Amino acid sequence: MSETVETADPPANELPLSAVLLDIADHGEPRISVAELMQKFGGRAIGALLFIFGLACTLPLPPGATTIFGFPLLLLAPQLIIGAGAPWLPERVKSRTISTADLKSGLPKVIPWLQKVEAVSKPRLVLLFGRTGERLIGLVCTVLAFVLILPIPLGNILPALAVAVLSFSLIQRDGLIAIFGYALAITSASVLVLAAHIIVRTFQHMWTVITPA
Repeated sequence: MSETVETADPPANELPLSAVLLDIADHGEPRISVAELMQKFGGRAIGALLFIFGLACTLPLPPGATTIFGFPLLLLAPQLIIGAGAPWLPERVKSRTISTADLKSGLPKVIPWLQKVEAVSKPRLVLLFGRTGERLIGLVCTVLAFVLILPIPLGNILPALAVAVLSFSLIQRDGLIAIFGYALAITSASVLVLAAHIIVRTFQHMWTVITPA
């Protein structure tokens, strides 16, 4: 007589990020709190939350929405710098809820791409994720989070994407993805500096035109 052996579901830390996100999308309740998200991501919660909020800032959102998503990033990223093992967020933030319907409509657009990257991703160049490496990722994401809370029209996409890529590299321990994330961060900084320079020069030119010599 054969016995049926029941196997427990693997913990969240062992599941691909895409699988955890699909589980979240299948959440039975109409809304899910940030605290519940933290619990589902387990020991990867800091990186996973950075990924989610960073990715959210790349979406076409109404004015001011990136400030709302950028605030949690500004709280989470410095925790990588100090080496926090688990994320800390104020109760007011943890009690905030996200519509499950919104997740179900948005995640299917992201999951296929995420699964493709996960299929080829593996731990490599792991020296980039030592204590110093994690602090550097935290520092870069903190600077980018400051940019994201600013109301810059169309200026948040590259910084937000850089945060998402760097946090995903941290979850996967994939140095190649981290290098791509750093390249995005440098590119976004360069674009913003160039845009600021053009704006300043434009105003200077306008001032010289309207001001009598």
